[in-house]
Amino acid sequence: MNKQTKTLLILAVVAIIAIIYFYPRWSSNTNSGPAATAGPPSGGSSELPVTVITLKKETLKNQLNVTGTIQPNESVSLRPEVSGLVTKISFKEGQYVLKGTPLLYLNDNDLQAQHQKLEFTQKLFESQENRQKQLLAREAISQVEYDIVLNQYNTTLSDLKLVEAQIQKTIVRAPFNGTLGLRQVSEGSVIGTGDEIATFVNLDPIKIEFSIPERYANLAKVGASIYFSSESTLQEVEGKVYAFEPQIDAATRTLKIRAQSSNKEGKFLPGMFVKIRFVLGEINDALMVPAESLIPELQGYKVFVVGKDQKAQERVVEIGTRTESQVQITSGLEEGDLVLTSGILQARTGSLLKITKTN
Repeated sequence: MNKQTKTLLILAVVAIIAIIYFYPRWSSNTNSGPAATAGPPSGGSSELPVTVITLKKETLKNQLNVTGTIQPNESVSLRPEVSGLVTKISFKEGQYVLKGTPLLYLNDNDLQAQHQKLEFTQKLFESQENRQKQLLAREAISQVEYDIVLNQYNTTLSDLKLVEAQIQKTIVRAPFNGTLGLRQVSEGSVIGTGDEIATFVNLDPIKIEFSIPERYANLAKVGASIYFSSESTLQEVEGKVYAFEPQIDAATRTLKIRAQSSNKEGKFLPGMFVKIRFVLGEINDALMVPAESLIPELQGYKVFVVGKDQKAQERVVEIGTRTESQVQITSGLEEGDLVLTSGILQARTGSLLKITKTN
């Protein structure tokens, strides 16, 4: 055995002796050192700080927040019934007029001439009819001769009414009470039945058109209230639903609804974009919890409440209507229960709780 081999054997023996000597001491220090004392003392417990809400019965307004568009009560594009030369325009742009007010006149000289001619003819046949009636009474003429004159007289009356109707068509009148838009024609121009004279709208009341998702379609009722506002009128105005489509739009899966509201001050104009709160109904004595308090599970939902001795308890609940920040509880909770609104993820059944805030 050479010298180097002896040296290695000696070192190996020394290492084995050192391990045998120091191992028990190292093991003892490990079990009694800082790591062993890092946990809580035996029999100790810690409180979980939480905030809670006290359940109270309240009125739940089931509502949707949607957008819509303002529409006029009535709206038409004024056009003449017949072609002709514009001889007079009797309205101003933006003017409010009553139903039946003359707005524009077309040249009716030829019709007036026909009317005058027929008036003369009418008088002639009227006098002939009177004479023939007297002769018929004395049996001086036959019934056939009298009927011929009577027919000529009645035909003239019909022709006269026809010309009068044609004359009326040369005058464009307001079809309802409303406000005129910008004029598109001038005096002296020749216009046809397809030419627009001006737009004409009725702005009081106004209509509000909007759509709601189909899952709420059964809750839409005539007479339901909506509250709407625009960027120019931040204050909400109330309206009432008066009609809705009898079918769901297959493309958007929505139901189109129209409401009506007073607009005496003219704040709302057709085409305006409005924000709408659509009230679907009210539920009295509803128990509401914040949405963050609700814990979804495979079989439903649960919440944590403060039980006896300030310890956490699980409650399986059933939910009803949802709002933007709250959920209605239909079963599983009672008025006065303290429901956790924070510390929910750390809470376990039996956890000792420390209430830091109650709403």
